[in-house]
Amino acid sequence: MGLTWTSVEAGNMRSIISLACAIICGYIYQCPPFRLSYQGLGEPLCFAAFGPFASTAFYLLQGSTSQMNYLPLSGTILSASILVGFTTSLILFCSHFHQVRLGTERGSSVVKVAVIALYFMLFAFGLIKALPFTCILLCALTLPMGKLVVRYVEDNHKDKQKIFMAKYYCVRLHALFGAALAAGLVVARAVTKKYVPRPIFY
Repeated sequence: MGLTWTSVEAGNMRSIISLACAIICGYIYQCPPFRLSYQGLGEPLCFAAFGPFASTAFYLLQGSTSQMNYLPLSGTILSASILVGFTTSLILFCSHFHQVRLGTERGSSVVKVAVIALYFMLFAFGLIKALPFTCILLCALTLPMGKLVVRYVEDNHKDKQKIFMAKYYCVRLHALFGAALAAGLVVARAVTKKYVPRPIFY
């Protein structure tokens, strides 16, 4: 809500539109007459709302009021938002693990594929230079947490008493991965500023 009010006060139409899209995703996710979460569309809506839409809106609100309307939507921002949306959707999937229509065994396979895809996308974004090397390096350090999520779900997907803990492991992965991603971007920007050649005046 605070982010929405900030967008309105700043008059940043791009962030307002992004936030509106995020809110619409949230509405049709749970509220009547849509309730698309019951149609198996909860994860895609969660991905869109918390990934590209909300992350982009937050980015657009950085900087001074005079600058925010002109901040570019680069491949770096879009790549980072995709990864954030992906880890957020993983939390939602594991929060309702016992309700997945695929069954718990196939559900555990989905989690494994999702975690592998997360790191595959990370390295792919690095190869095409959409994300700086620092992001790839720091996010790669979260691989043990990703493996822990997969192993826990595979070992406990049939145990209704234990499987609810999977969402907490996903929250840890989301937090660690997101922090590493943000730190990588900060470090890359600091290094770039440090080595920008200064003009020589004669």
